[in-house]
Amino acid sequence: MNKISLALAHARTLDIDGLEAQTLLLHVMRRPLYDRAWLLLNDALELSSDQQTHYQQALRQLLDYTPLAYLTGLQAFHGLDLQVTPDVLVPRADTETLVDWALSLDLQQARVLDLGTGSGAVALALKHKRPAWTVHAVDQSAKALTVAQANAQRLQLEVAFTQSDWFAQVQGSFELIVSNPPYIAQGDPHLPGLVHEPQSALVSGPQGLNDLQAIIAQAPSYLVPGGWLLLEHGYDQAAAVRDLLRQKGFTQVQSRNDLAGIARCSGGMRPEVK
Repeated sequence: MNKISLALAHARTLDIDGLEAQTLLLHVMRRPLYDRAWLLLNDALELSSDQQTHYQQALRQLLDYTPLAYLTGLQAFHGLDLQVTPDVLVPRADTETLVDWALSLDLQQARVLDLGTGSGAVALALKHKRPAWTVHAVDQSAKALTVAQANAQRLQLEVAFTQSDWFAQVQGSFELIVSNPPYIAQGDPHLPGLVHEPQSALVSGPQGLNDLQAIIAQAPSYLVPGGWLLLEHGYDQAAAVRDLLRQKGFTQVQSRNDLAGIARCSGGMRPEVK
């Protein structure tokens, strides 16, 4: 398995996704993670003994459900390369739905709050696309905030970070609040495949709605009239989240679909003062 071609063939025998195997091999060989053409052009190149050992160990970790991003330390999200560690969830492509919805709102110099920022993915993507926005981001995990702040510094994006359990340490009011909170139900059959990611950022009560409900209940006090609350949620939670929003008096309540056509985000507007 000392050649690139044989290393990739070995991954196929383990039923490991080809793109993941290529990315992992590029990481092991200290090449840019998107340089797959280089692998094809150099498929007869031999790996060193250390590279082979590292690659074999990493393949075993993939088979044990360790996310590829934890092995490479990087995850692409909305045009940004974010550093990630096991202290934060790996940003998913589905969450770009939340960012795209926020960007589609007719907001100019908005004050924006990102609740449960994790790696900083949503906050940094918004600041990257809307430099005029003032973006605040909070997370209850000090370790997660360390990752998010490092990403902000490396990307040279100015975001204010605060350690807070949702709104507990938040001050002021905002034109937009966004959040990708925990929304998986206790005992969900998908959890074993997510065992390496922080469970506190995944699980939220028996129906997965505890944190969504808490955010919706408190958000009106932190939104200006006409301000929006946008939330990511589970594949089967859109109707429940829309009901919670309406119960708290939000108007223009609606949902947005992800790339698979699944209602992935729901939100609404705090009514204008009459």
